Amino acid sequence: MSTVNAKALVEVENFQAVIDVLRARGYQPVGPVFRGGGIVYDMLTSVRDLPIGLTDRQEAGRYRIETRTDKALFGYNLGQHSWKQFLHPPRARVLHLIKAEGRYQTLADPEAIPRWAFIGVRPCDLHAIAIHDRVLRQVEHIDPVYPSRREAAFVVAVNCTQAGGTCFCASMGSGPQVSSGFDLALTEVLTADRHFFLVEIGTDRGADVLRDIACREASTDEAQAGEQRIAQATAKMGRSLDTANLQELLYQRTEHPHWEQVAERCLACGNCTLVCPTCFCTTVTDTTDLTGDRAERWLTWDSCFSLEFSYIHGGPLRTSAKARYRQWLTHKFATWIEQFGTLGCVGCGRCITWCPAGIDVTEGIRLLREEEE
Repeated sequence: MSTVNAKALVEVENFQAVIDVLRARGYQPVGPVFRGGGIVYDMLTSVRDLPIGLTDRQEAGRYRIETRTDKALFGYNLGQHSWKQFLHPPRARVLHLIKAEGRYQTLADPEAIPRWAFIGVRPCDLHAIAIHDRVLRQVEHIDPVYPSRREAAFVVAVNCTQAGGTCFCASMGSGPQVSSGFDLALTEVLTADRHFFLVEIGTDRGADVLRDIACREASTDEAQAGEQRIAQATAKMGRSLDTANLQELLYQRTEHPHWEQVAERCLACGNCTLVCPTCFCTTVTDTTDLTGDRAERWLTWDSCFSLEFSYIHGGPLRTSAKARYRQWLTHKFATWIEQFGTLGCVGCGRCITWCPAGIDVTEGIRLLREEEE
């Protein structure tokens, strides 16, 4: 594991300055808050908004919030929300027409580009954002909403110092330590008598923000304390997944009995795609008013688990839960590589935790691989 580049140390009592400085620069801080029995992402105005002293326990189909024995600010793993809701919103208007003098005209409907400051971005979610950068900002098929929001966002990442029960980011090479794509990266360190953050600078604007925050250079021992905690998270990863020759394996197992076994449990509810930080499928809806003088086109999230998703003339192509689950998993771990040059999974484990049937993708792939061996 590479060492943490701890250029600075910020004491916990000075962490409020991170939020204040970002707000002073015109950013709207967004981060984890405890609400409705879970940890979600919402607006921040104070350190007190963070889930201080809370953690989560996750297993297949199970998520519970518990109280920690300390006052960690980022002592949880992941909730059901990912950052894509801010960069790739669930619903966005992409065309607005109005009829005037017998002709339809396109209304300029400029969106005020939000300047989000994301606080608490985990390494797996940072990798998911990097995947969206490749998918939604490529020259051939630029998304109408994502690029401007992404370029305006300030990212404060947080290295993981504990692993969740369904995490397998170490297997996917996406955690528990950040490597790139951030403006500032934090490692939270708590000991019996100390509580501080090691800070790594990722960009010039990150350095500019840090200059207005009370900090000092971290000692070698303090930097090593952060490294040790990240190493502990790697060692205690809740799940693992062997990615060797995975693309070929899935192509060869299209008629494996496992797909039928999963289909008997799968509700085709689409939870896994909604909580997934990399899923980006959308559908287009056109609407008009009763007079026919106004028309709109909306882009909304969709799921390959929806029966209508594969509908073409004559009906849907994937009519069974077996076909839809196989499509989703094979796309994530095989055909995504052909399309975008990377796997479509970052090992966050959300699809396992938030599946009401407790279906575990790592277990399923392990079964496919065991038969091959």
